[in-house]
Amino acid sequence: MRRPLKPQPSSGDPTAIQLTDDTRIISIVLVLGLLSTFAPISIDMYLPSLPAIGREFFASAGEVQLTLSAFFIGFALGQLFWGPLSDKFGRRPMLIAGVILYIVTSALCAMSVNLEMLIGFRTLQAFGGGAGTVITRAIVRDRFSPDHSARVMSYMMLITALAPLCAPLIGGYILQCFGWRIIFWILSVFGFICLIILLFGLTESNPRERQSKATLLRVFAGYGDIFKDFRVVACLLTGGFAFAGMFAYISGTPFVYIDIFGVAPEAYGYLFGLNIVSLIISAYINGKFVTRFGAKRHVVFGSAMAACSGLALLYTACTETGDLIGIAIPLFFYMGSISFITSNSIALAIEGYPLKAGTVAAVFGASQFGIGAITGTAVGQFYDNTPIPMAAIIAACGVISLISSQLLVWSKPTVQTSKI
Repeated sequence: MRRPLKPQPSSGDPTAIQLTDDTRIISIVLVLGLLSTFAPISIDMYLPSLPAIGREFFASAGEVQLTLSAFFIGFALGQLFWGPLSDKFGRRPMLIAGVILYIVTSALCAMSVNLEMLIGFRTLQAFGGGAGTVITRAIVRDRFSPDHSARVMSYMMLITALAPLCAPLIGGYILQCFGWRIIFWILSVFGFICLIILLFGLTESNPRERQSKATLLRVFAGYGDIFKDFRVVACLLTGGFAFAGMFAYISGTPFVYIDIFGVAPEAYGYLFGLNIVSLIISAYINGKFVTRFGAKRHVVFGSAMAACSGLALLYTACTETGDLIGIAIPLFFYMGSISFITSNSIALAIEGYPLKAGTVAAVFGASQFGIGAITGTAVGQFYDNTPIPMAAIIAACGVISLISSQLLVWSKPTVQTSKI
């Protein structure tokens, strides 16, 4: 008989959940999962609009993709900003501030009159949305033991995966009926809904007695200590490059599917959703078996899966094997690998830093979106009306993730209990 998921309080942590009520756990996972969806819904809902935005602003594919790269950069910087501040001032106030910034800048994106303005507001939108991702990961570490953090994050990923499953499809139909600007108004409304849920459905997990007493300068200087940890660096490289391959997929597929293979914008969401189904299935499998086989083994398995599927994608792109199907199948398996890599590598990175959970989560998230900004921009700059540039970058990301996972195998767990 399978044991139910129960929170296991960390040693000496007065905020860890003491309840064994499964309903309470589910409610927490639902709230945290929803607050983690700012990135996928903000990216994926407007993906079908990229060609249309280019036509309206008379911009090339590479120039339009800068709106996507700007989001990646803003999200990375936002996580580096909000994570340490949540260690010092608490999770809830920083979440509220980030969500309010997201609401305002989403509306400003809708009112942009040129591409440069849209790029700027997208950066600020992402900066605010970064609070949701980084702080919810820290909250998981606050409330659950390291052994169960990977499992909880896997179930959160099931929630967040619903956004990219539905968002491109919804965005495609909105584009056809109302135009791309309405998509950003809807994102602003979504942010407001999240703010209401945050205000009434989430309590503080990092109380005053556990918050850092260091100065802001010392709090941000803590990043240097994180990068000295070999285990954390291995987790950053493994998870960061695998995730960056997904961003190359996100940047490239609107043009590969719509422009090269002639897929209709409203039908693009179905192909995109197919890969999200792979992510959901893998997240469920990971959550079910990670406590049995261990997070480290799942990371290695996922990295091997990413490398193999990435190389298969490069082969089919270069040889034109299978046309659209030859591209879609390897991408399906690459997306599935993300669930095994991300949640487990995050949990392994954070487990040794209970008092710096926000800082470590910020570094991890920033590495994902920072490398993702580079790969996303590269796909746009090297786009040559073939799927080869996208495939080559995804394959490289998978191989580097696999190599980095071997560094993780040889690393030793970090144990840190002292305050910053």
